[in-house]
Amino acid sequence: MSTDRVQIFDTTLRDGEQSPGASMNTEEKLEIARQLVRLGVDVIEAGFPISSPGDFESVRKIGAEVGDAVVVCALSRAIPNDIEVAVDALATAKRPRIHTGIGVSESHLRDKLRISEDEALERAVTAVKFARNLVDDVEFYAEDAGRAVPEYLYRVIQAVVAAGATVVNIPDTTGYAYPEVFGSLISGLIENVDGIENAIVSVHCHNDLGMATANALAGVKAGARQIECTVNGIGERAGNTALEEVVMALKQRPDVFGADTRINTREITRTSRLVSGITGILVQPNKSIVGANAFAHSSGIHQDGVLKERSTYEIIDPADVGVGGSSIVLTARSGRHALKHRLSELGFELPDAEFDRVYAAFLELADKKKEVYDEDLEALVGESERTLNEVYHLAQIHFTSGEPGIPTATVELITQEGEHLIDSSHGTGPVDAVYKAINRIVDVENDLTEFRVEAVTRGIDALGEVTIRIKSGDGRIFTGRGAHSDIIVASAKAYTNALNRLLVSQAPTVPEEI
Repeated sequence: MSTDRVQIFDTTLRDGEQSPGASMNTEEKLEIARQLVRLGVDVIEAGFPISSPGDFESVRKIGAEVGDAVVVCALSRAIPNDIEVAVDALATAKRPRIHTGIGVSESHLRDKLRISEDEALERAVTAVKFARNLVDDVEFYAEDAGRAVPEYLYRVIQAVVAAGATVVNIPDTTGYAYPEVFGSLISGLIENVDGIENAIVSVHCHNDLGMATANALAGVKAGARQIECTVNGIGERAGNTALEEVVMALKQRPDVFGADTRINTREITRTSRLVSGITGILVQPNKSIVGANAFAHSSGIHQDGVLKERSTYEIIDPADVGVGGSSIVLTARSGRHALKHRLSELGFELPDAEFDRVYAAFLELADKKKEVYDEDLEALVGESERTLNEVYHLAQIHFTSGEPGIPTATVELITQEGEHLIDSSHGTGPVDAVYKAINRIVDVENDLTEFRVEAVTRGIDALGEVTIRIKSGDGRIFTGRGAHSDIIVASAKAYTNALNRLLVSQAPTVPEEI
């Protein structure tokens, strides 16, 4: 194996499944295994066969399914029966690997295993020799190596390499390490263990202190050439090194690490969503690489930069991880450039004066909503267009309602000449009261024939759009629309819009001069 190549050992189906609530059945594991092959991982740790009949069957079926595309690995303790069962489960695999090991920290030796250092070393060597007689590829894990005495760890690793281990796994089982110390542990291992060049050094880091990715990468920089990780970083407690994070870090910074993987990064997002869907473990929005906000921009300064040149605020091309593109999230912090860009994408090329009106309405709406959607923008543009050449403009309304109580509304309209007209009324409900108040100002015969309310977008803060139809005294039908975050205001806008259409239709036509 070239020294600039890092193998990706995926343990989503074994360590990842140990996340509380993440249990998967055999068919679900098979589905994920197929996607891991498409992703291009080097090793799939398919399960712990001795732990349950389901795990045994999963390992057996995955081995048969993937052929020689990847190494299929089965976990075991340093116990002959564990190893034998694992070998049986791997009988269908074309490239089987046994992953066996034992604790090496003082805590594990004293409190869990209750054996001496020499006894643990002897068990480790015995297990590796036993497994190596059954398969050609044996990985040894030195559990809790992150808290082990380095000199003792060196002794154990040298002994298992001599016994035939092809891979030696140095786990930070409890997430205790930090990058400088963990990197030194790996470099010390490489410098002090005779024969280490005959094995691949692997790192398996947990995220208890939020440093799993950093520790794994420190291990690579120190000479490790296999990273054990899970999709989305799932796993026991705070989880494992996230596959997507280490893969993209190596890909983006060859100047730092001088190494890369064979992962097809365009399958990362698809793999992430599959694992999340099957396990039921949601990916937090701000999760790097695969989170919903990973390529989303809401700050006006950031949006302006990204629209001019993506790399100003994005070090990864979204397409490289299987995402359609950057997302410009329109919020109260978005600027004019972002809004104009999105309107253009929606097909709206607005004159400056009209854009100014839409931008003002956008800011007013954005102050009330977390996010302004495309449908909101379409409604705002429609609202702006409806305010052109109005006979009456709805300036403001105030209404009260309740039970008990009498729904009452006060309305202010502005004429084309700039006259401010105010009147009030009451009704059976707030909309009825608003309409009666408007009718007291706009004295034109009409009947309301249809009233419809729809949410323009999802969410409790959705913009509401009201569509109404009125019939004039001569039987003609006029449609009015209004959009606002307040349904009563939207209703008033829609009614005013319909009345304006009616009034414009009644205006006398000035004959052309001859």
